[in-house]
Amino acid sequence: MHIEFDGVHFRYGRRQVLSGVDWTVGPGVTGLLGPNGAGKTTLLNLLVGLEKPHSGALRFTGGASGTIGFVPQHFSLVGGMRVVDTVAYAAWVNGVDRRACAAAASRALEAVRLEDLVTARVRTLSGGQRQRLGVAAALAHEPDVLVLDEPTVGLDPAQRMRLREVVADIGRTRTVLLSTHLIEDISHLCHRVGVLADGRLVFDGTEEELTELVDSAPASGVLGSPFERAYQALVARLGADRD
Repeated sequence: MHIEFDGVHFRYGRRQVLSGVDWTVGPGVTGLLGPNGAGKTTLLNLLVGLEKPHSGALRFTGGASGTIGFVPQHFSLVGGMRVVDTVAYAAWVNGVDRRACAAAASRALEAVRLEDLVTARVRTLSGGQRQRLGVAAALAHEPDVLVLDEPTVGLDPAQRMRLREVVADIGRTRTVLLSTHLIEDISHLCHRVGVLADGRLVFDGTEEELTELVDSAPASGVLGSPFERAYQALVARLGADRD
């Protein structure tokens, strides 16, 4: 499945949030980076149907149905529900036949490596397990596209590693778009990355291609990987251009 943004514009009142975004996201895991206020959340809201572009078009091509699973940054779960019932309910809400929901939940929980906790109550889960449960709920109806908004925020290093392993596995058979502010998520997971700044898509390529855009030599007193320095330099350069 391919996601195609074709000249997408969006504004809140008089404030322009997205300005002519042209971007194609293909199968595998693609990362979305950008400073606060760049338009990342708005772009995801357009993708999952919470908002509509004021101009331009958003299309899904090359897939069976164009269905989407979405895990927002903040989501609520019912603490007293069992894990399996939570995912089965999500499957039903998203159109799965009631008689097939239990099997759908079982497949989704296996995909996120929670099959040993099917009868556990949600309130007993760790933060990382709750995040993977959210992913399972988004997968239960077998979507073509999975959209993740800051999925590793608040997780400890071990939990982040486990979640990245799950997302990498999902990306082998689906199109995954992952919005994050953690450079290491991009480095470990994503075969491509897009960078939004001031409502414009200012980069679309690989981690290596972004690094090559700027001098990879570290600035005095600045720590970080070449990719981190390249990203920061790109955003800083765009800010200087606007000034």
